[in-house]
Amino acid sequence: MNTYTKSFRLVLNSYPSLMDTFLNDFSKAKESNLPAVNIAETPNEFNLELAVPGIKKETIKVNIDNNTLTISNIKDEALKERKDNFKRTEFNYTSFERPFQLPKTVDVDNIEATYEDGVLHVKLPKNEEAKRLRSRD
Repeated sequence: MNTYTKSFRLVLNSYPSLMDTFLNDFSKAKESNLPAVNIAETPNEFNLELAVPGIKKETIKVNIDNNTLTISNIKDEALKERKDNFKRTEFNYTSFERPFQLPKTVDVDNIEATYEDGVLHVKLPKNEEAKRLRSRD
């Protein structure tokens, strides 16, 4: 086993809930209407990006309850009523809800979300204890 594989396993074992959620839900997202997600880690935070092109910022909800981050969108009813004499319509904007179980190392009181160019960016800062433990490694 090379050093990269050992390091990757250490990260997975250190933050099982966020990584498990991502890895287990990955195939579901590919087969459903769930938006694609990227998750990256730095020494001080996790960065989550959701691809949500064409969705209005105002309809995206970010909620945290019991260490579960839930990102959802409610279908815009105005699109349902549109009948502009189309011969064919392929645009499909559906509601979604995507939960992520957060590790205990995330400082849930300081999570930030921004929306730009069809991508929702969520910063999940690590708490001070996690940063101290990380600096000892």
